[in-house]
Amino acid sequence: MRRLQPIPVKTGAAAACLALLVGGCAAHGWGAPHDTDHAPEGTTPAAPVSAPALPGMIPAAQGTPLAPAMSPPALPLAPPAQPPQSFADLNARVQQATADAAASGADITIAVLDRSTGQAASSGGDTPFPIASVVKLFIADDLLLQESEGKTQLSDADRAALDLMLRSSDDGAAQMFWDRNGGNAVISRIVARYGLTGTTPPYNGHWDVTLSTANDLIRYYDKLLDGSGGLPREQAAIIIDNIARFTPSGVDGYPQRFGIPDGLHGERVAVKQGWFCCWNGANQLHVSSGTIGPDHRYVMVISSLDPTSEAAARENITRAVKTVFPEGRI
Repeated sequence: MRRLQPIPVKTGAAAACLALLVGGCAAHGWGAPHDTDHAPEGTTPAAPVSAPALPGMIPAAQGTPLAPAMSPPALPLAPPAQPPQSFADLNARVQQATADAAASGADITIAVLDRSTGQAASSGGDTPFPIASVVKLFIADDLLLQESEGKTQLSDADRAALDLMLRSSDDGAAQMFWDRNGGNAVISRIVARYGLTGTTPPYNGHWDVTLSTANDLIRYYDKLLDGSGGLPREQAAIIIDNIARFTPSGVDGYPQRFGIPDGLHGERVAVKQGWFCCWNGANQLHVSSGTIGPDHRYVMVISSLDPTSEAAARENITRAVKTVFPEGRI
């Protein structure tokens, strides 16, 4: 990024000279008292030197008021963020990943966002699917907002449960907070705050079959990070910090590196994963979602309904991420 050059300013000595254009430049230091008590015999002590003009004022002749200066020229705006090279032909690679998955019998949806430029790409971005344990983001968000508003207090045990729920996808913690805070009402509050148009509470009251879309989850992450979803930044940081510390396996022993972590192995990621079997028959459901890069500039969501085995389904969703970003980084 081009570095803006500061507008040069006059040094203290030059400013002093400017202030003395009428009477000449005297060698006095600003802030030092004038030693009039020890002037040589028969000489007249030098007149005090006026202080330099304040910024924005032009020195005038002795005894006349200072006149307002002309407004300085506006600084040029910083150049807008540039899209990374990997975003060239991004839509084509997203479509290719979708087609490759379909050839193996899997149905995937993908959405990617560059939060700095607003550039996005998606395939099936508005198609709803059950988000499984990704809903734990919503459960945590709702709980932390209530705490920030003084509506509830979290004990040390609650904090530990929240951490385990986000890092290692603990179902017991999710169920406890879900029941405590009204079940489906949690989803309704999140939908209202974040403006999610494709997200609905679970039809049977079970948090893991909450429906959402790749585009809605992208919107959620984006608004969580910039604070516009209503969760204070301090509380949002708790969520992001926890998912950045995701464990290789969940509490139930299921591998958590499928999709984004293994597909973007060259990047720092913060992810919330989801999985279960089965949906719409014998389909394995996998969802990989999160932020990418040390500054969370990028957000990606990918879901998969795959009729193969658990291991094959994990490999297929990871391969789709690698198709979108072949270098393993953005």
